[in-house]
Amino acid sequence: MDLATLRKILELERKKGYGDGSVFGGLDRYLERWANELPQRLLPDSYASLDIRRRGEWVESMLRWLDGREDKGRRAPALGAKKAKKEKIDQNLDAPITTVTGLSAKLAPKFRRLGVETVRDMLYFFPRRHIDYSKRKTIAELDVGEEQTVVATVWQAQEAVFGGRRATEAIVGDESGNMRVVWFNQPYLAKQLRTNSQLVLSGKVSLFKGVKVFQSPEYEPLVSEDLTHTGRLIPLYPLTEGLSPRVVRRLVKETVDLWAPRLPDFLPEKVRGRAQLLELSEAVKQAHYPESEQFKHRARERLAFDELFLIQLGVLSRRRDWQVGSAAHQIEPEGEVLEAFISSLPFDLTKAQTRVLEEILADIAKAMPMSRLLQGEVGSGKTVVATAALLATVASGYQGAFMVPTEILAEQHFLNVSALLAGACREEEVAGSLRTFTSLLPNPITLGLLIGSMKQSEKKAVHRAISAGEVDIVIGTHALIQQEVEFERLGLAIVDEQHRFGVMQRTALRQKGPTPHLLVMTATPIPRSLALTLYGDLDLSVIDELPQGRQVIRTRWLDPEEREKAYRFLRKEVGDGRQAFIICPLITESESIEAKAAITEYKRLSGEVFPDLRLGLVHGRLKAEEKEGVMRRFRQGELDILVATPVVEVGIDIPNATVMLIESADRFGLAQLHQFRGRVGRGEQQSYCILVAESPSPEGMERLKLLEDAQDGFALAEKDLELRGPGEFFGTRQSGLPDLKMAKLSDMKLLELVRSEAIGLFKRDPDLSRKEHRLLKGEVARLWQDGIGMGEA
Repeated sequence: MDLATLRKILELERKKGYGDGSVFGGLDRYLERWANELPQRLLPDSYASLDIRRRGEWVESMLRWLDGREDKGRRAPALGAKKAKKEKIDQNLDAPITTVTGLSAKLAPKFRRLGVETVRDMLYFFPRRHIDYSKRKTIAELDVGEEQTVVATVWQAQEAVFGGRRATEAIVGDESGNMRVVWFNQPYLAKQLRTNSQLVLSGKVSLFKGVKVFQSPEYEPLVSEDLTHTGRLIPLYPLTEGLSPRVVRRLVKETVDLWAPRLPDFLPEKVRGRAQLLELSEAVKQAHYPESEQFKHRARERLAFDELFLIQLGVLSRRRDWQVGSAAHQIEPEGEVLEAFISSLPFDLTKAQTRVLEEILADIAKAMPMSRLLQGEVGSGKTVVATAALLATVASGYQGAFMVPTEILAEQHFLNVSALLAGACREEEVAGSLRTFTSLLPNPITLGLLIGSMKQSEKKAVHRAISAGEVDIVIGTHALIQQEVEFERLGLAIVDEQHRFGVMQRTALRQKGPTPHLLVMTATPIPRSLALTLYGDLDLSVIDELPQGRQVIRTRWLDPEEREKAYRFLRKEVGDGRQAFIICPLITESESIEAKAAITEYKRLSGEVFPDLRLGLVHGRLKAEEKEGVMRRFRQGELDILVATPVVEVGIDIPNATVMLIESADRFGLAQLHQFRGRVGRGEQQSYCILVAESPSPEGMERLKLLEDAQDGFALAEKDLELRGPGEFFGTRQSGLPDLKMAKLSDMKLLELVRSEAIGLFKRDPDLSRKEHRLLKGEVARLWQDGIGMGEA
């Protein structure tokens, strides 16, 4: 019997609204050829004579019967059928998901919405959690309110109506007694549940008029102990419109049963043995349908190890490519130059700044290119350290590049670096985007700005000056890595706010001449575990000390009914000549998330709450030049209040802003909230952060309370990682790094084990050229498919 064709026709009939138009001549004519193949009880007397409702019920009952047949066939196929099926399966794990039996072209787009496009994607489409239906009891032993399972015989099943809802009501029994089962909104089950058939039922039991009842439990016929929906740890997968839990479970199990055994295990046997890990095929099977909680844990451990191991090998390879490919310029300035610069500053460097600067200077004095991550809180003085490193580069006869994610930040850094240099030098000339400083070095120091919105003629002039070596330090956005920008002798490249740049941009900057020294700076406090894992190619420097006199930003969490009090306070601050931010998490209203939308909120605030004040709006859907324009007006004091989505998180420096009001604050992570808070408190005035949350979850309440009590960004980041996991804490896709599905970066023991194994293997075989590492090399290359991976793999 060609059940796949029958299924396709029935699914097409459903799609066409049961109008009897799925096959030429109608379904009755088509079904005649099945008269000797299908049980007579399944065939309608005349499909054409049924009304639309009954046609729908019959089609759905047939599809469910086909589900049962395919389940049964999968569990115990005839030898010849099994061989034919195996030959038919495309061996390529990257084949489209329509290769999976029963996954129609209609269902494929729905799975794609969940990120599942290939057989491999389906194998790695892990459940969010499992429900434990493994506790099998007799009917007499069932407890009210617990998840449990019974195996019972169907005595009777009929359609019923409860409160206007059509349903199926059944009486089932075992050796200990009988009970009632009700499935609401599923009247078609009455015809499918055959008298005397055995059924596995899993779910919660409730009391109705003092009698135990199963209400809408999961169910399946007992044809084998290898169950899909009941009687075991049952997976709950992410869903989307048009995909039911039963359909997803059936199709995932089909895929896992047939394809998991074919998964090649890329992890070297010795590594797997030392780490005491499951084989890959077994781990994938147990991750979906575990035999026990212990096997579920072991599966997660193996798959988490794989994720972190592949990332580690990728970043170790990237570090080697950076440092071994070619020699860097050795930057060794005369000591007096930096001493003169540091002594000209209107403040003393902190011990942390001094330590970090010494680490950087030691690195850039070597022929091996520096590869360093500099972390420091907002206001910790990273820009001063960066300027000192750039000055050392220029004093040694080389150029420095400083790349930031937005134009307004580029302008801000240009002004800040100019001010720092002006303290130690004479500012001789200002020509648009070029400034010249003299007296500190034998030759003048030329500082340039390069951003996309500059006039074409101005940009060309800066390009020419850079390529001629006339610009010593250039500060800019992505414009710095465009092809037409050529450096004569690039010695140091600094990238600020790394996670806003993909790895490809960073690599492009590196290609502007002989390998430069690289310094990546971020104000996002990254926990050490995360930094070691995702930035294993970078040495770590931390400015863990704020300058003296840096003020504490007073932070308060308010209930929604106290919002008016916050508005009065905000108005008072603006009345005193200050400015304020109001942050909203969404751009447009969403019914599913009760969060304030910036556009709606801006209209309400400017029209009803602050009609006499000057408000501006920035959000991610604005064009870059519109966004930059609003932020520029805010910085220049032309706006009193800036209403914004999280686009203001990085770097904007408004010393006059003293209030940060965050709506729906429970929607953000701790690290992000701390970043918002750092946008104020840049000047001499006391600053405030006000958190407003509608109805926070217990986790959300914990985050808000922590932020009220703590000012240490690194402590908050560690806690945020623990509370929310790496995926939400730090968008790994944004940073050009692979996604994490199983790994928890709070598991330091596993992290250390992975790092140790990866470093050991990399030392023994850095190119993964040995025969036993062939599969591993392919997997690393596949994971890092944007060109960052292992050699030519």
